Amino acid sequence: MSDVLRTNNAITITRPWSSEMRTELVRKSIHLLIGLVPTLASWNFGVTVSLLSAGVLVYAYSESMRLHGYEVAVISKITAIAARRRDSGKFVLGPVTLGIGALLALVLYPEPAASIAIYALAFGDGLSSLVGKAFGSIRIPFTGGKSVEGSLTCFFAVLCSAYAATGDAPRSALIAVVATVTEALPSKDADNILLPTVVGLAAVLVFGAA
Repeated sequence: MSDVLRTNNAITITRPWSSEMRTELVRKSIHLLIGLVPTLASWNFGVTVSLLSAGVLVYAYSESMRLHGYEVAVISKITAIAARRRDSGKFVLGPVTLGIGALLALVLYPEPAASIAIYALAFGDGLSSLVGKAFGSIRIPFTGGKSVEGSLTCFFAVLCSAYAATGDAPRSALIAVVATVTEALPSKDADNILLPTVVGLAAVLVFGAA
């Protein structure tokens, strides 16, 4: 709901969710960028793994310094903008688990499973959260507040990305179901690791290795 404020005979409508949406937009923009990882890996696998590993380490150092009162260039500012209320005064784990999730998918699974797993993380989780925050009204019990609208977005995002990677619609739909159920679990930041590992394993079982 919106709150109505009256100041100097003017009425201002404030939207409590707008600040939360801005935070979510920043967070999920980073999520969506992970979707570039399969393309980079196809160019140079070793360099991509090195970049992801370095990114996780640099971020962890920056976040540790931020908690001790020292800002590290742009990284600390972005972290502060992207931090949710529940992260206040804490180490913001999201970028760490995001990088680890993408790394695990690359290292553990062959193609096309690795790409499908990373696309599920980037687009399935990223877009479902944005849609759920903005438009979610039908809550799913025992999911920690996940919505039907968000889960449907996850399904179609993974279906489209898996189909783009394989050209196989029926099996892509099966992977999308697995991703949607996994994403709906109340796992908080751990979903960045859980989702790609589960989806990657399912993709290996369904599609096999390239």
